[in-house]
Amino acid sequence: MRIARLGCLLWLAAASFAVQAKMVHRSVDWTLDGTRFHSVLVYDDASAAKRPGLLMVPNWYGVNDAAVQKAEMIAGSRYVILLTDMYGAGVRPQPGNTAQAQAAVKPLYGDRVLMRKRINAALAQLKAQAASAPIDTGKLAAIGFCFGGSAVLDLARSGADVAAVVAFHGGLTTDNPALAKNIKARVLAMNGADDQGTMPAAGKFMDEMRMSPAEWEFVVIGHAVHCFTEIDENSPGCRYDAGAAARSYRLMHDWLDHAFAGTP
Repeated sequence: MRIARLGCLLWLAAASFAVQAKMVHRSVDWTLDGTRFHSVLVYDDASAAKRPGLLMVPNWYGVNDAAVQKAEMIAGSRYVILLTDMYGAGVRPQPGNTAQAQAAVKPLYGDRVLMRKRINAALAQLKAQAASAPIDTGKLAAIGFCFGGSAVLDLARSGADVAAVVAFHGGLTTDNPALAKNIKARVLAMNGADDQGTMPAAGKFMDEMRMSPAEWEFVVIGHAVHCFTEIDENSPGCRYDAGAAARSYRLMHDWLDHAFAGTP
């Protein structure tokens, strides 16, 4: 009876802790060149312990409910994530509306200087959140998905002072391959072997990265196509793959752990 009662008390204590812990969603707004940006800071407030800060750029649909849920899943209790608006608060493509998404990314793919300016402004905002959120500013990194992968690779090319950059099924092209010489971050890019949108640039990407003084890896995931981490995608060329997603997240965590620890 005592054992059963003790077990009940432990269960109640755990349940109480779970109720108290919650994922924080806090708006982070800034203005750059007359455009207002609306991003979301996501973290678990169960502990005040400082943890690494991640800049997260979502796919081309931008900051929406699905992106927030993904940020929650990745953040857990181990990261503070700034889910980053790259378009401006007035531009919000509707999920599934590829025409709107294409219109949103076109100015940034067409002007990579602008893309690098915006992603670096977002990094500055992530650092600023350390005043009110449990961010270890000595452990910063960036992750991105699809278009977001392109954005964080451009952050690395800009020479940003972050420990690591991780791109999931991201675009691999650049306007200036020589920028690779500026890279300080440890770069991990993961793309599907059958991704017809990004893999044609794989050879040039590796040639570019060979010029980088930083540690880098390019992982090709067999049988995966574009969008393999995007749960809502299920078209022939842009399809969620649970196995590929799980493997890529494990690789991400391992890459970040070693980058933050300063180990190979």
